[in-house]
Amino acid sequence: MSQVLIIDDEASLVEFLSLLMTQEGHTVATAGSVGEARETLAEHSFDLVMCDIYMPDGSGMELLVDIRGMHPETSVIMMTAYSSTKSAIEAMRLGAYDYVNKPFDVEEVKVLVQKALEKTQLVVENVYLRKELEQKYTFNNIIGKSRRMQEIFGLVERVARTSSTVLVHGESGTGKELIARAIHFASSRSKQRFLSINCGAMPENLLESELFGHEKGSFTGAIKEKKGLFQEADEGTLFLDEIGDMTPPMQVKLLRVLQNKTLRKVGGTHEVSVDVRIIAATNRNLEKLVRDGTFREDLFYRIHVIPIHLPPLRERRDDIPLLTDYFIHHFSHESGLEAKTMTAEAMRVLERYSWPGNVRELENLVERTLALCSGDTISTKDLPVQLTHPSISMENPAYLPDEGLDLEGHLDQIRADLMAQALEREEGVQTRAAELLRMSFRSFRYYAKKVGILGGDETEA
Repeated sequence: MSQVLIIDDEASLVEFLSLLMTQEGHTVATAGSVGEARETLAEHSFDLVMCDIYMPDGSGMELLVDIRGMHPETSVIMMTAYSSTKSAIEAMRLGAYDYVNKPFDVEEVKVLVQKALEKTQLVVENVYLRKELEQKYTFNNIIGKSRRMQEIFGLVERVARTSSTVLVHGESGTGKELIARAIHFASSRSKQRFLSINCGAMPENLLESELFGHEKGSFTGAIKEKKGLFQEADEGTLFLDEIGDMTPPMQVKLLRVLQNKTLRKVGGTHEVSVDVRIIAATNRNLEKLVRDGTFREDLFYRIHVIPIHLPPLRERRDDIPLLTDYFIHHFSHESGLEAKTMTAEAMRVLERYSWPGNVRELENLVERTLALCSGDTISTKDLPVQLTHPSISMENPAYLPDEGLDLEGHLDQIRADLMAQALEREEGVQTRAAELLRMSFRSFRYYAKKVGILGGDETEA
C-alpha cells in the first residue's frame, strides 16, 4: 500500500484526488498550504507527493526542492491550472517526476500515478540493494582470523581511504574480487558504481569495445553508440581481473587511459575524460612477464602502486574451520534446512588437505557434501576419497574404499588436481594448460569453473 500526500489550497480538488487515490488502494494525507506540507513532510515520508505549483503562502517549486532534499526517493508530480512550458521544464529540472495541468483527465492521472510509484519502488529497491552490497562486502565480513588475513584487513582499510591504484595478486579462488569490492565499498566512491571485467575471457577487439565503448557504425554489428565500462564506472571503481592475460596492444591502450585519464571510443575522434579508480588482479607473476617482454613495464608500475597479496588457503589453515562453518550455515540457510555439524575428525581432514582450488574449492565441497549427506552430522565417510585417502587417491585413482565414495566428486577432484598442475606448470596461461591436457580452451574453462580452480573471485575469503 503506497503513501500519497496531496498538497493544494483548493479543497474540492483535494477531496477529489483523495477519493481517487483511496479507490486505487493508496493511503492518503493532505495539506492545504506550503507551511502545513512542510510540517507533515518533517514527520512522515511518502511514496508520492502531488503538489500545486501556486500556493497562497509560498511556491510549490520551492517545496519541491525541500522534498527532494528531505526524501530523495519520493516521486513528485506538480500540478497547475496555468499551463506553462517554462514551468514544466523548471519543475523537471528541479527533480519532479512529471507535470500535469488542471482540469485532469482521470485515466491519465491514474496512469501517471502508477508510473511515478513504480519509479519510487525502483529507487527504494536500489537503495536497499546498495545497502545490502555495502554490508556484504565490508572488509569486516571477510572471514579470516589468521595473522596474514588480519594484516590484509588492516591494509584494505587503509587503502580504501585513498584513490590509489591497487594490484591484488594470488592464486585462483583466493578471493581477489571480494577484496576489490571491500575496498570500493569502504571508500569515498562507494555511492558510485563498482564494475568488473575479466580481461582474459574475451577477444582483444571485444575487450576494447567493452572497456572504452564504440561509436555507431565503427564495426560490423555496432548498430548504436555504446559507453564503455570506463565511462559507466565514472567516479566509481573498475576491477580488471586477470590483467596479466591482456594482449600487448590492449596494454598500450589501457596505459594511455591511466596516464591521461581520457579515452577515445572505438571509431571515435574525440577524447572523453574519466575519473575511475582501478583495481587490477592477477594469478600470474607479472614481474616475470615483464622480464619475458609480454607485459609492459610502464603499465606494471602504473597498476603496482599498492600491491595486496592473498595467500592460498593451504597457508592459512587456521581459517579453514571458520570458512567451513560459514559455508555450512550459508548453504543450509539457502536451502531452508537446519545447519549440520561436522565431526572433529572430518574437520582435521579438511585442515590437512592442500586445497589447490583454494576457498572456492572449499565452498564447492561444502555445498556438495551438504547436498549428499543424509544425516545431521558430517563425518569422514561423507567427504570425498581424495581428502580421506590422499595417498591412495593419487597412486591409484581407481581405488574403491570399503565404505564407498562419491564418484562424481572423486572424478571432479582428479580433474581439478590435473588442471591445477597444468596451470601451475604453464604459469597460469589457460590456453597452454588446455593444450597440455589435450582439451579445447572452451572445455578447459568450463571444467575449471565447475571444479573451482578458475573464475571470478567472489567467494568469502
